[in-house]
Amino acid sequence: MKIKEIRAVRLKLPPPSGPVTKPRRPSWAEGAEVANPMSKFPQYKLHRSSWMPKWETVYVRATAEDGTWGLGQTTFGRATAAVIEDHFAPMLVGESCFAIEKAWDMMFRMSKPYGSSGIAACAMSGVDLALWDLAGKLKGQPVYELLGGPARETIFAYATGNDVDWYRELGFQAFKLACPYGPADGLRGLDENERFVAAAREQVGDDAELMLDCYMAFDVAYTIRLAERLRPYRLKWIEEFLIPEDIEGHAAVREAVTWTSLASGEHLYTPWPFRQLIERRCLDILQPDIHWVGGLTACVKVAHMAEAAGLMVMLHGGGSAYGLHFTAAMPNTPWAECYIGSAPGVPLEEARRFPGSSIPKDSQIRPNDGPGFGVEVKAEWLTPFFA
Repeated sequence: MKIKEIRAVRLKLPPPSGPVTKPRRPSWAEGAEVANPMSKFPQYKLHRSSWMPKWETVYVRATAEDGTWGLGQTTFGRATAAVIEDHFAPMLVGESCFAIEKAWDMMFRMSKPYGSSGIAACAMSGVDLALWDLAGKLKGQPVYELLGGPARETIFAYATGNDVDWYRELGFQAFKLACPYGPADGLRGLDENERFVAAAREQVGDDAELMLDCYMAFDVAYTIRLAERLRPYRLKWIEEFLIPEDIEGHAAVREAVTWTSLASGEHLYTPWPFRQLIERRCLDILQPDIHWVGGLTACVKVAHMAEAAGLMVMLHGGGSAYGLHFTAAMPNTPWAECYIGSAPGVPLEEARRFPGSSIPKDSQIRPNDGPGFGVEVKAEWLTPFFA
């Protein structure tokens, strides 16, 4: 079966129906300060939305000769969509729907003149996920079966966000906090970060895991200093503490911080940077994003390299409809991240979510077992990205 068409598309979901539970309070995501790479500039410090591009989600529809279609998802708007529409899609039409490794290799190599990282890797991700979804639909199997079958019956799910009292009530047993302050805040920031983590530890208790996401906001010295301050609170890991390109910095932190695990990788693109981190033993947990790194194919490559080195992989945003199939199938992917930005008191079933995505319960989650990734999107909800 040959690929007939690949298109960048927009998704317009129908409006939600039925009553929605009144929230107890606004979500932490509405106004909480989160340390970030731009925190050193006062005018952009408080909120990432003040400097992040206003680019929308990009979907990719890959259609076979018989009309069967698969859907992929990535982001960063017009720039990503242009790479797909102008370059990747025309080159892949006529290739086998099942030759996904070949298609990935073609995209990786044809993007060399303008670089395979960043926007190009996101475009690769969208196309790759669409082809995996298409292959699953053509075979009538979920993607985790195409990968060799499930490595576990259910997946441990942890909650990301700062409304930890609500997540505890929902049954989660592990919690990842968004760190509010960084080097720009000096000693006061160190004190406030410690108070923040101490309060969370008191809320979740001693029988739960606690992690800290630092979103590329720190330098080496600050990371080591904060890690020392937080030793009493038994963090399972500290995440994305440096900008991703600083391999030497990661190695320096690893040498100095031995009492907690180190995790990173959501802003690394293609498997190659992961190989450098693995070879230097910089991290304990690798965290590619399946929608950015190059898709499922790239994630599998990272997982195999990590497994050979005795390391774990836990996807950034791995609780998505796409990420769960990868996590279910790989032997070294024990946990899935569930970001919760909806307001406390509103059941997760009522929160706006991607059709076909799974809902965690009591810190456990399973992938949708429909064909492909199990996404439940209707064709009439899709329109061309470039009309």
